Amino acid sequence: MAKVKVYNMNAEEVGSVQLKNEVFGVEYNEALIHEVVVAYNANQRQGNKSTLTRSEVRGHSAKPYRQKGTGRARQGSTKGPQFIGGGVVFAPKPRDFSKKVNKQAKRTALLSALSQKLAQKELVVLDKFEIASAKTKDAQRFLDAFKFNGSVLVVSTANTEKELRAVANIENLEAVSVELLNVYEVVANKNVVLTEAAVKYLEEANA
Repeated sequence: MAKVKVYNMNAEEVGSVQLKNEVFGVEYNEALIHEVVVAYNANQRQGNKSTLTRSEVRGHSAKPYRQKGTGRARQGSTKGPQFIGGGVVFAPKPRDFSKKVNKQAKRTALLSALSQKLAQKELVVLDKFEIASAKTKDAQRFLDAFKFNGSVLVVSTANTEKELRAVANIENLEAVSVELLNVYEVVANKNVVLTEAAVKYLEEANA
């Protein structure tokens, strides 16, 4: 088991914790992580874009002008794609982009991503994440204390409305509940901050 330091909101060391290898010592599997992230992004797509083909355009289908004698190309209808207001060639239609990933694969990918963050020294354990004032400046003070390089994902067990409001206006800071943590959020952020309660939750859920 890996032993890591525990910090408070002011980046002061307040203790240490042992991280179980079953959760934070999993072998890095880039291919599996990529598969799960691709599926996650695909599942976010609504797939509801839709435009009209020439057969679906409303209006009459009469010839715009006579067949011969005008000097122009013959036309049978104004619903064709060459006319303003006409149909679209190969018009996009609603479709399902979702991809299925097994629950075990998601779990393994998440643990692999967290283990890689620990190996790269991009994982910090916090005693607790509390911002009672709900002010952006206090959330920024937390970032300044740790001097993080890059974006930060804070994972805790119970983010109140105050914490969520405090981080909402900071571009490189995101707070998420450990129950909703997914692989995409872990790999999309440079640094991952776990509270001690979140560490305990992960270890108990994956025991």
